[in-house]
Amino acid sequence: MSVAFRRESDEEHREPRFELPIPPGPNLVTAAGPALIAARVAELEAAVDAAPEAEREALARQLRYWHTRAATAEVVALPQDPDEVGIGSRVTFRLGGTERTITITGHDEADAEARIDYAAPLARALIGTGPGDTADFQGRADAITVLSVENR
Repeated sequence: MSVAFRRESDEEHREPRFELPIPPGPNLVTAAGPALIAARVAELEAAVDAAPEAEREALARQLRYWHTRAATAEVVALPQDPDEVGIGSRVTFRLGGTERTITITGHDEADAEARIDYAAPLARALIGTGPGDTADFQGRADAITVLSVENR
């Protein structure tokens, strides 16, 4: 019989499962970052214990990612100057006529709305600026006007 018609198991035909990718560079977090990461680890540990065998591998992969992120987290202090944007700053700015407020955080603390990763292009444009400053963004000079900065 031809090998093409033989089927040993489904396991040999599955795609390999790689680990979740770790973002390049240091794992910088705000003062709240370690607690957020620890909460995620605890949540995943409970989920792995309660999950059926078929789901445990995927949850265990996520848990390994979060354990790595917890071990490599580096808490960054707020900028010394209270009017300077840095990691942990809450910034109100105007971009394209629209006013918006965001907080610059570490990668694992970011969400799509109010908290952005310090490595995001918008955050990189804002870091180091202060109220009244303008910054270049998306190839446009002075596209961003910083209105206020809170460092607490």
